This record gives sequence, C-alpha cells and structure tokens, in this order.
Amino acid sequence: MRNTEETEGFDGEASNTSMISGASSPYQPTTEPVHSRNVLGGIRCDMEYLKSHFGILKAVEVALALIAFICIETITNCSPCGAIYLFEFVSCSALIVTGVLLLIFSLNLHTKVPHVNWSLTDLINTAVSTLFFFVASVVLAAINHKTGSEIAALIFGFLVMCVYGVNAFLALRRWRMGDAHSGPLQTNEYIRARTASRGEVEARPELQ
Repeated sequence: MRNTEETEGFDGEASNTSMISGASSPYQPTTEPVHSRNVLGGIRCDMEYLKSHFGILKAVEVALALIAFICIETITNCSPCGAIYLFEFVSCSALIVTGVLLLIFSLNLHTKVPHVNWSLTDLINTAVSTLFFFVASVVLAAINHKTGSEIAALIFGFLVMCVYGVNAFLALRRWRMGDAHSGPLQTNEYIRARTASRGEVEARPELQ
C-alpha cells in the first residue's frame, strides 16, 4: 500500500512539475498561430476601393484588355504579322500588370509594403499602358487586312487606351496632391500593425 501511495505521490508531483515547467517554458505553442492570425487577418476585400473611381477604372481596363487580347488571338492568318504581334504583346502585358495591381489594391496588400510609392506605381503603369496601346492601335490601323477580328481588336484597343488615359490623369492629379488620401491611410495602418505587434511582445516577456 505504501509503495502505491508513494508512487501516486510521485506521479502527482511529476504532473504538477510538468504543468509548472510547461507554463514557464518560453516555447509556447500559441506563438506561431498568433502570428499567422495577424498576417491572415490583414488580407480582406476592400469594397470601398472597388467602388471608387480608381477601382472601377482598373476593372474596366482589365476587362477591355482581355477582350482586345481575345480578339487579336482569333486571327490565324496574317502577312505581315508585326502589327498583330505588337498588339498582342501590349494587350497581354497590360492585362497581367493591371490585373495584379487590381488584386493588390482590392485586397489591401499594398499596406503590407508601405515603403513603396503605390500612387507613383499606378501612375507609371497607366501612363505607359496609354502610350503603348496608342502605338499598337495606330500600327494595327495602318497595317491590317480589314478582317472582323482585327477591326474588333482595334476598337477595343482605342477604348482601353482612353480608359487608361483617364486613369493616368486622375493618378497624376493624386500624385501631385501628395497622395493625401492613400498615404496617411497606409501609414496609419502600418503604425497600428507595428503597435499591435509590440503590444503582444510586451504582454509576453518570455518572447523577448
């Protein structure tokens, strides 16, 4: 009986000791999940941006560039093909770059990299896309075979060029104003994220 009691006593002491050591251990299992929740929690769909002028213009640019790319891809015979290849490259590049920017802005991923001037990035993209679509559409208008696909691609090329032009004008005005709307918002969100992170570390001194 005594051996049993002693064994139970040792077991109880061992259990208490393991609980105490587990509580004071610096390797807490909640360290990584907390960090993961903070990272995933910052990714959300920004409906206000999608409803704004810039969000609507971005969506229209992606749609028109996609239609123009599909129209130019349906052309099977061409001679010469330089104008078609140029238009194909411009429409595909604009579709990819603008689509990525739309995804970044609509999910607030740009707030994760506050050191990048996103207003200037948007301005450069829209200005370059406007110029490239203008050149590609003019060349395609000068060198084409009057087919339905070429005419459709030409129409959508000039349409998306106009939309990019409007977006470039608005982006230039926002950039000249010093990004009064997006800049403070990005900075404030970045400061709040850093403050929350520091608060968690101070509340848990074993992580320091």
